[in-house]
Amino acid sequence: MVCHPRLPLVAGVNSADPVVRVWDSDAGGLRVLETIGADSPPYDDVHVGRRTPAVAWHPDRALLLVADERAVVMWTPDGVDELDDLPATAAYRWLGFSPDGEGLWAAPSSGDEHKPWELSSDVLDPYSGTVHPGPGWHTGIAAHPSGEVVATLHGDDIDGTSVVFARVDDGTAPTTMRLLERTLDLEVDNYETPIFSADGRHLAIRGHNDNSLDVVGFPSLQHVLRTILDQRGNPLPTHPGPRHDIAFGTRPGVLWLGTTAGILVEIDLDEQRTTGHDVLDGHPVTALAATPAGELVVATAHGDLVLLSVRTDPDRDRAPDDDAVRATATSFLDTTSEVPDDGGPEAPWVVRDDAPNWVSDGLATATEPAWLRLQAAIDNPRGQGG
Repeated sequence: MVCHPRLPLVAGVNSADPVVRVWDSDAGGLRVLETIGADSPPYDDVHVGRRTPAVAWHPDRALLLVADERAVVMWTPDGVDELDDLPATAAYRWLGFSPDGEGLWAAPSSGDEHKPWELSSDVLDPYSGTVHPGPGWHTGIAAHPSGEVVATLHGDDIDGTSVVFARVDDGTAPTTMRLLERTLDLEVDNYETPIFSADGRHLAIRGHNDNSLDVVGFPSLQHVLRTILDQRGNPLPTHPGPRHDIAFGTRPGVLWLGTTAGILVEIDLDEQRTTGHDVLDGHPVTALAATPAGELVVATAHGDLVLLSVRTDPDRDRAPDDDAVRATATSFLDTTSEVPDDGGPEAPWVVRDDAPNWVSDGLATATEPAWLRLQAAIDNPRGQGG
């Protein structure tokens, strides 16, 4: 599920077939607005994962793009239309809008045929249909709330994966990415699109090959949490697949995690405290997202889609200060430089990988009691950490 960054709109991909649904989350409920791809054949064992549609919301407008193996279509409240001006060889697996909405970023490039993670992407002008070359990336694009920096992934299951960052070059038409030398090295592969907190101070990355959760501070890239989540008693199939079960709400420093026990875990990164919320009758969480208003949209393995309000705290639930948000981006940009135009995935990037080993085997020697309680609470979400 993907919530629009500013409007009460939600897009969700079906788990049984490549169907995308659009909901209106206004007025305290969920109302289906559109079903895209209703005639698509169901997944089978050969196509699972490869045919999952990619979705991207325009940052300001009620406009959703959906890419599957056949085409790229655009949804607006007026209906669904296929984009006709794409290159004939386009077969996009991932889409993203630039933060200003003036550039559409798509990967792999329409000129790439093999190993798209090693090559390039397309930068499309959404108005004229012109196509420009862009850097290689995969999985998705996360925009820092300042709009000045974006994060994405680069790598594969052989050389590993890194979170790579880019300056948003909004002086071009269409808006492009300028890759930066500073990156964050990850350990395995198959990670989800990173997500920034609403105040821009944290970045979270979910992995599904090793069931990992990484949270780093921004702009420091210092790990504040790295853990392998417990899967004991997991009622879901063990086949590895996407894990869209984390979301930052509007409260600064709070990350939400959905569990297979049907518990929502509230992880307070600032106060190093967790709270388990048993509000889903034990139904395993299969997807989680947060609306711009701070509500949680939860999908369960029983086919339910639930919109939940979050209890507010007047002392902490304040809108992020725009100047402070921009300052975090500026501070990050001041610590790095752009990758030269002739650089690429093999350029001498500066890799930051300073994660403490918050995995189960390392708990006996860890020296931070608060994080030990946090680990225990995540592994046993029916309890609370302290």
